[in-house]
Amino acid sequence: MNIHQLSVIHPDAKIGKDVTIGPFTTIAADVVIGDGTWIAPHVSIMDGVRMGRNCKVFQGAIVGSTPQDLKYKGERTLLEIGDNTILREYCTVNIGTTATWKTVIGKNCLVMAYAHVAHDCVIGDNVVLANNVTLAGHIEIGDFARLGGMVAVHQFVKIGNDAFIGGGSLVPRDVPPFVLAARNPLSYAGVNRVGLVRRGFSPNQIDNIRDVYRILFVRGHNLTQAVNVISETVPDTTEKTKILDFVNQSTRGLIKGFRASKDKQN
Repeated sequence: MNIHQLSVIHPDAKIGKDVTIGPFTTIAADVVIGDGTWIAPHVSIMDGVRMGRNCKVFQGAIVGSTPQDLKYKGERTLLEIGDNTILREYCTVNIGTTATWKTVIGKNCLVMAYAHVAHDCVIGDNVVLANNVTLAGHIEIGDFARLGGMVAVHQFVKIGNDAFIGGGSLVPRDVPPFVLAARNPLSYAGVNRVGLVRRGFSPNQIDNIRDVYRILFVRGHNLTQAVNVISETVPDTTEKTKILDFVNQSTRGLIKGFRASKDKQN
């Protein structure tokens, strides 16, 4: 291990092999740091953090701070961070509350500078939160989702896998999988084709996803009608099943379709 003599590490903290810790960093007692992790100077890692292997934590990050929730009364809860995840400068990540007992960030994620992840969020693998992204509590984000800079997400919102949300957006409702979401108010702006191509989706898969969302967001059906039409007319695929499962489990309602957004602006 390469631990600077000016760091402050509680003797009960469990530090893995080949870990680097810079000066003026503080690590509390109830902390586990995985092998090969690199921690910059001036980082605070607080009780309840379980960090995986080969992570990177940059200057000024505050990891595992207590929830900004008045209902929190000091219960012992966790923050779990997967392998190879990067937390950039001055981001803040809270532990959970008694609602779920933990906050989770998956593997291979990138949380950029000044981003905030609140209590009880569950973030999947390979997710990118760009600079100044702000997540309220209890948010769920699927694998490979991308949130642009300064996106603010309302509590309890769900964002599906492979979704992309344009920078500066306010996200008050659920964003289904594979969607490109933008405009004000936030609405469907197409399928995240660029992201899907990079992920290896075939043209046929992307066309099938687009067919589902034309029915759901473009043709003017209400939600119940759209789900029925999709179920009856679109061939069964893994992507269709994921979309319908997401829609059926949505609790905050979906973002607006293109026509609904355009009519509202007019």
